[in-house]
This record gives sequence, C-alpha cells and structure tokens, in this order.
Amino acid sequence: MAKKKTTKKKSEGLGDTIAKVTKKTGIDKLVKFVAGEDCGCDERREKLNKLFPYNSNIKCLQEDEYNILYGWFAIERSTVTPNEQAELRKIYNRVFNKKSTASSCSSCVRDMVDRLRSVYLEYENKEK
Repeated sequence: MAKKKTTKKKSEGLGDTIAKVTKKTGIDKLVKFVAGEDCGCDERREKLNKLFPYNSNIKCLQEDEYNILYGWFAIERSTVTPNEQAELRKIYNRVFNKKSTASSCSSCVRDMVDRLRSVYLEYENKEK
C-alpha cells in the first residue's frame, strides 16, 4: 500500500507556527478541554499572523487602486457596504497576496481596512 502524501501548509506568520507547536505537543487539546472548543485560539493565531507575518511581500498600489483608496479615506466612515467591501477586498487580496473572501465579521473588515490604510498612508507620506 502506498503511503498517503501529506503536504504541510507553510506558516504565514508567528500565529501559525505557535499553532503547529501546540498541536504537536498536545497543548491545543488540553486548552480545548479546559476552555471549550471556542477558546479564542483561531482569533489569536490570525492576530499574531497579522502582527508578525513571515512573507511581507506587499505589492505596490496601482494607480486605479490608489484613486479608489484616496476617495475611500477622504470620507470618515463607520460602515462598509457589501459593494465597498468587495472593491476594497479586491485591492487587499492583490496587494497582500491573499485569498480572503467577503466577511460579516466587523473586526475582520476593520483589520482589512486598517492594513489598506497603512499602505495608502505610505503613499501620502511620500508625497509630502
């Protein structure tokens, strides 16, 4: 019988590495036993991946993307419509080489907008 080949997913950041270590040592099962299935580990892993990414290969904004972000950040907003989210996510996925999809999670959308704001502000600071 042929052995099934498993492919290991490359860690995107520190959160993925910690998750792999806790799984290998069995700590993840202990935490889920004590804290329950929704222990917050996934959110923590994503947060650490965003704070400490391994692949910081961020692409430059294209002119049309810059113009979209210029218009977006010119207005103070507290909500994002589904169409706006789709437009921003398209830019986000290309610039950060991600494959994220639409989300109803407000903190996920806010994180995406904050990361795009950081890139946008880099262009604004260079212009001054």
